[in-house]
Amino acid sequence: MFFDDWTGLLRTLVVGVLAYIAIIILLRITGKRTLSKMNAFDMIVTVALGSTLATVLLSQSVALAEGILAFAVLIFLQMIVAWASARWQGVRDLVKAEPTLLLHKGNILDKALLDARVAPEEVMAAVRSSGFASMEQVEAVVLETDGTFSVVGPSSDGSTSALANVPKPGPAAHSSDAA
Repeated sequence: MFFDDWTGLLRTLVVGVLAYIAIIILLRITGKRTLSKMNAFDMIVTVALGSTLATVLLSQSVALAEGILAFAVLIFLQMIVAWASARWQGVRDLVKAEPTLLLHKGNILDKALLDARVAPEEVMAAVRSSGFASMEQVEAVVLETDGTFSVVGPSSDGSTSALANVPKPGPAAHSSDAA
């Protein structure tokens, strides 16, 4: 139960090192997009790669070549989806969430917070960590597609072009004071 033989340990060591090298080579070939901040699709690919690595390492019925092919297929599919989502809005809508406006012109948007499962304190923490002392100083806080918060301060010319792809709140959305 704790130890069968040295062959199994040697196989795990050799296959582990070779599979690790293969993953690094494949990820380097595919470029920076493969290693970017994760959206839901990227997380699925990452989990699948980890699961494949574990299977290759621990299952003697899976050959190293099969594991490397599985890595290549997963990374290739991720590249295809990233390529397609950069070119077509429909694919982008399918694989990526849209950013969510959580605070607008100093007002916390309660419905948006509930829908995104974010506590008001998390928004306040994001505002503080961006160097603002008052919520009223902030133009917007956006929950990005990768789960991070972006805090947008006021622009000198009043422009909000960085918020162009963020859905705007309806008239009843400003229901909470940012006090």
